[in-house]
Amino acid sequence: MTPVDQHVLVPKGPQAAHIAELWWLYLAVASVVVLLVWAFVLIALFRKRVTEQVPAVDEDTIASTHAPAGPLRTLPAGEEKTRQRWVFGATGITIVTLVVLLVESVAAGARINGLPRDGQLEIELTGHRWWWGARYLDDDKSQIFATANELHVPVGRTVELSLRSADVIHSFWVPNLAGKRDLIPGRTTRIAFRADHPGRYRGQCAEFCGHAHAEMALWIVAESEADFQAWSQQQRADAPTPSTPIARRGHDVFMSGPCVMCHGISGTIAQSSQGPDLTHFASRKTLAAGTLENTRGHLAGWVLNAPNIKPGTEMPSITLPADDLHALIAYLETLR
Repeated sequence: MTPVDQHVLVPKGPQAAHIAELWWLYLAVASVVVLLVWAFVLIALFRKRVTEQVPAVDEDTIASTHAPAGPLRTLPAGEEKTRQRWVFGATGITIVTLVVLLVESVAAGARINGLPRDGQLEIELTGHRWWWGARYLDDDKSQIFATANELHVPVGRTVELSLRSADVIHSFWVPNLAGKRDLIPGRTTRIAFRADHPGRYRGQCAEFCGHAHAEMALWIVAESEADFQAWSQQQRADAPTPSTPIARRGHDVFMSGPCVMCHGISGTIAQSSQGPDLTHFASRKTLAAGTLENTRGHLAGWVLNAPNIKPGTEMPSITLPADDLHALIAYLETLR
């Protein structure tokens, strides 16, 4: 599935489309205003000045009356009223334009918030330094599951995100699908969107949140309802039991090392939520919140020296013998 350019002017859902339409309206109005201003500036610079000469006054009279030296200029009859009409007309046009923009902004906000909520998908999204944790909610508690840094959503269905922050202020922004919404510590904010076209859409934290802010990305995968249901069913399952000797050794390395202190893997003793959930880690396209493509080489480099790849990350460097590293990577690659 080819990623779509991260762009506010390439809308793939109704919320982004309303925002793009409003942007184009403002651009058109602003362009007309700029052209008019420059037109009147040029007219003022190059128009033929109409002046009326008055009789000369001697210097003594000028000095005694403090009158300005040189010929005086008066407006021709009727020109003053013409200028007043221009001023009043321009003021009226400005007021009408501002009212139109205000009304359209309010109307666009209403359209953005007007998604149907029947059958909506509810996801709790938590911003961390510097990654995204997600829980897919359900009235049936047994159907709730967790993932990280990559959301799957069905095309044509409303998705409502409950946004939380675990530390500092973050901001959710997937420009192809929706506008921005802040994640504020101690508060829950919400945003709803709908993807009308299948694809992979890149999101980004849009609020400066510290060292690795620029590397706090989020991918949203919009797919058919059937594909989404198949993916959801896979995500609800426990991690597969390793079936090869090297993968089993990697399982033991994971469970006996520092990894188990931060990461959770469903169906194992690893139940921490300090770091991203890894139950189906190998099914994701990227690692480290979109920093790297999820390949064997990148994964090995990330495990050994994550701070060198993503300065500021809370993932520590881990020193492992070569055999243990290969075994750990083999185990992580089974988590699909």
